[in-house]
Amino acid sequence: MNQRQFLLICLLPLGLFTLAFLAIPLGRLILASGEGDAGWAIYLQILQTPRYLKTLMQTVVVSLAVTAAALAISTTAGLFLARNRFFGRNALLSILTLPLAFPGVVVGFMIILLGGRQGLVNQLMPGHVIFAYSVFGLFLGYLYFSIPRVLLTVMAAAEKIDPALEEAARTLGAPPHRIVIDVLLPALAPALIAAGAIAFATAMGAFGTAFTLATDIDVLPMVIYTEFTLSANIAMASALSVVLGLVTWVMLLIARSLSGETVAAGG
Repeated sequence: MNQRQFLLICLLPLGLFTLAFLAIPLGRLILASGEGDAGWAIYLQILQTPRYLKTLMQTVVVSLAVTAAALAISTTAGLFLARNRFFGRNALLSILTLPLAFPGVVVGFMIILLGGRQGLVNQLMPGHVIFAYSVFGLFLGYLYFSIPRVLLTVMAAAEKIDPALEEAARTLGAPPHRIVIDVLLPALAPALIAAGAIAFATAMGAFGTAFTLATDIDVLPMVIYTEFTLSANIAMASALSVVLGLVTWVMLLIARSLSGETVAAGG
C-alpha cells in the first residue's frame, strides 16, 4: 500500500460523514425551503415580514453582545489564571468550566431560579425585579455557557506566550496596561477571534435556554421550532434554518479571515 492509498483510506470516513450528515441533509433542507407556495421567493418573504426580520436582528444582536461580554470576562479571568498559581486554583477553574456539563434547559432553569417570579433576586429586592423572561435573562443564559468555552481557549493561548516579551516590556518601562495592550492582546488576538466566533455561533443556534426562557421574546431557533411544530410550515422553517446557518457561516468566515490576517501581521 502506497502513501496515496493510505491517505484515501484515512479520508474515507471523513468523506462518508460529510456526505451523510452534512451534504445530503443540508441539500434537502435547501430544497425543502423552496417547496412552499411562495417557492424560492420565501427568502424575500422573510426580509419583508417584520416578525422574521426583527427576530433575525434580535438574535444577531444578542449573540454579538454575548460574544463581546464573554471575551471581556474570559480574557481578564484567563490571563489571571494562566499567570498565577494559588491554593484553590484548580477548584476555581473547575467551577468556572462547570456550565459545559449543563444542557441549555438546565441553564434556563437556573436563570429562572435567579431572576424569575419566584427567583432569588425578586425575593431579596423590593419592587418585583423579574428579568428571567426578558432579553437580559436570555443574554445571561447564553453568557453562562459561553464563558467556559472562551476561557479555556484564552488560557491555552496565554500559556504559550513567551514571558520574556512581558519582561522586555517591563524593562523598557512600560506600565501594566500598556503591556496588556501592546504585548498580550496582540499575541492573544487569533485565539480571541476564534473563541469569539465559537461563542457567536453557539449563541446563534442555542435552543434549550431560549425554549426555557423565551416566553415574551423571539429568537430564531424558537421561531424555527414554532413554524415546524405548531404551524407545520416546513418550507418557512427550512428557509429560516438556511438563513440562520448562512449568517453564522458568514461570521465564521469573517473571523477566520481576521484571524489569518492577525497571524500574518504578527509574523
